[in-house]
Amino acid sequence: MYNLPLELIDALKVTPDTLKGLLSNVSKEQARSAKGGDENWSVVEVICHLRDAEEFTIQRVESMRDQNNPQIIGYDQAALARERKYNDADLNSALNAFIRYREHLVASLSALAPDDWERGGEHNENGHMTIFSYILHIVSHDAIHCAQIARQLSAIKNS
Repeated sequence: MYNLPLELIDALKVTPDTLKGLLSNVSKEQARSAKGGDENWSVVEVICHLRDAEEFTIQRVESMRDQNNPQIIGYDQAALARERKYNDADLNSALNAFIRYREHLVASLSALAPDDWERGGEHNENGHMTIFSYILHIVSHDAIHCAQIARQLSAIKNS
């Protein structure tokens, strides 16, 4: 039988290595000029988005773990990108912060009892979610943005 929480944790663990591989030998100029996706973000902006999403993920998971059915409030990703000046950020600093947050998230999830994965909260836009369903979303989110970065870098390297 599959241990789905463990598989989700394993999937979370590989994203930092995937990002490091994608970003090896990428210059600052390439990371800023390779734009794409729905938001038309540069690679630097995508990494900042992943970093900040990870920060929110930790807060949300710990709220669901520690409280009974907490309210989980959505945020405006575009406004956050402007406020935190994603386009001016240093790629390596943003990546390292993401990795630190991811290590914290993995440690928190690894400490959960099996029943804790079903603890949940009410998202103001998406309705009821559990730790399990939210982490499944985050694994998908990682894959989507890793593929986005790969496409963007491939486009500038082939031009």
